[in-house]
Amino acid sequence: MNNINKTQSEKVEVMALFNYSRVPCQPLYFRRRGEDEVEITETISTRIKFAGGKAKHIFDCIVGKSQCQLEFDSASLAWTLIQS
Repeated sequence: MNNINKTQSEKVEVMALFNYSRVPCQPLYFRRRGEDEVEITETISTRIKFAGGKAKHIFDCIVGKSQCQLEFDSASLAWTLIQS
């Protein structure tokens, strides 16, 4: 079985600044269940995806030397970490 394009996602806790300067939201750290905080080195891009009357705020981030994606669901107020 080919697992090269396998994507993993999990709920995480995120520390973010909201309505800071011209950026409406800036994720700073995230924490997986039972682990230490992980600092977000850089936010590469942000975008909003609308579906079914709710919005998902998507952040492409650099953590150390790895790239990941954080999604904030405006309806459930939950953060999801997506890694490929």
